[in-house]
Amino acid sequence: MPHNSADSLQHDVLIIGSGAAGLLLALHLAPHARVAVLSKRSLHEGNTYYAQGGIAAVLDENDSVEAHVADTLDAGSGLGHPDVIRHVAEQAPAAIAELVERGVAFTRDGHDGRLHLTREGGHSHRRIVHAADATGQAVELTLAQQVRLHPNIDLYEDHIAIDLITARKPTHRGGQQDTPNAVQGAYVLDARNDQVRTFSARAVALATGGASKVYLYTSNPDLATGDGIAMAWRAGCRVANLEFNQFHPTCLYHPQAKSFLITEAVRGEGGRLLLPDGTPFMQHFDRRGELAPRDIVARAIDHEMKRLGADHLLLDISFRGPEFVREHFPTVYARVLEFGYDLSHEPIPIVPAAHYTCGGVVTDLHGRTDVPQLYAIGETAHTGLHGANRMASNSLLECLVFARNAAQDILQSLPQWQQPHELKIWDESRVTDSDEEVVVSHNWDELRRFMWDYVGIVRTTKRLERAQRRVALLQQEIAEYYGHFRVTHNLIELRNLTLVAELIIRCALERKESRGLHFNRDYPDPSPEAQDTILKP
Repeated sequence: MPHNSADSLQHDVLIIGSGAAGLLLALHLAPHARVAVLSKRSLHEGNTYYAQGGIAAVLDENDSVEAHVADTLDAGSGLGHPDVIRHVAEQAPAAIAELVERGVAFTRDGHDGRLHLTREGGHSHRRIVHAADATGQAVELTLAQQVRLHPNIDLYEDHIAIDLITARKPTHRGGQQDTPNAVQGAYVLDARNDQVRTFSARAVALATGGASKVYLYTSNPDLATGDGIAMAWRAGCRVANLEFNQFHPTCLYHPQAKSFLITEAVRGEGGRLLLPDGTPFMQHFDRRGELAPRDIVARAIDHEMKRLGADHLLLDISFRGPEFVREHFPTVYARVLEFGYDLSHEPIPIVPAAHYTCGGVVTDLHGRTDVPQLYAIGETAHTGLHGANRMASNSLLECLVFARNAAQDILQSLPQWQQPHELKIWDESRVTDSDEEVVVSHNWDELRRFMWDYVGIVRTTKRLERAQRRVALLQQEIAEYYGHFRVTHNLIELRNLTLVAELIIRCALERKESRGLHFNRDYPDPSPEAQDTILKP
């Protein structure tokens, strides 16, 4: 049993994040190690739960791993790492088989009972395994139930990590001690009682998701604040390709909908994008029309909205008939109906919204980062899979494959790693409660607005430089605030998100070309050679 006290808890492995990557990693580790899983809020409040589309895997005899690899490379504008892409594509069938064995109720074909495969943008074949249009929910609920029941997994909901604890401590001059570095645990805020607790562990895995909340409009839940990326950077890890922020082309346009995502599968099953007058337009931008990769579709919608001065465009699947629409898209149908739109009888209003962070913490095929014993998996990591643009339904697949890879590596190495000695408890003796919480809410709003305006779908160098100046001012304010007042959930997220915004802007300024999701009017053409943008702390 781990040594636990009110302020300090000890485990073999600490997993920060409770989506598909974090939960599957915990389940693989638990038979052999004592595991802690941190969830910022309730276990289900993450991107996995809201993922609609599915999981890409070659399961049809007319499909091939080579085609999956080629499609992924093409969608990523040639920036993806071929060895990583092939590894993930080859592991996909086994990942699906494991979920089936664990009880995930995927949709099956009514004729022969095989897993039903749909098609999404960028894919040359039907290879998307799905659970109707709520795949993430089916995966998350199944894994969460098993995590809750496992005796070797301690689940801490409403716990948000503040910072990682590493063996290499800062010196009084602000530098670093010249000692071997390794992660030792994390300081964590228990939001239920505002108590900071110290978690020690022999290994730590970041599975905290992406940073799409840095933008004003996003399909993501409020938790997507780049916490793992920010903590890893402060601990000494490199990050890569953060300029590639994917904007999902089709989110419901409604003031109360918070950019509810309309699954890519709607277009995969024939849905058409229309101008406000009902005219289709995608054929003018790409021969694949609505099935072009997301970066192309999002830019096309953005172009037409700005050209027409429109606040939204339309998506129509009603011509497939009410029975087809309700059977294939029950979740989307029910949700948009709540806002007064009938997907089975009329076009619905849509806009692009920030959806996925393609870059992240640099890792290898095992999820290992630059800091020993620290791993990063899922959207928080940069593995080389996505390149300049993530292909639809490769994200959940990446979570599954790298959770298994990381588990194998951790279990192989765990016997060699010592439990950290008693770590220093969080010190709040020199801070007070804030009476100026408005500073946090104001800076949060300002950050998301200028990121949307200056670092959005289409960029210029002048806009990026303007954003860089603004984020530097915000960081000064936040650093002063952080140093004087007790930490809160909102302050932790704002501190992390502002740092990730700076890293996004720096990556965007370094890329002197347009490629995939990064389009800069000052450098409209791609460079002859595709290279990652890598930042070092």
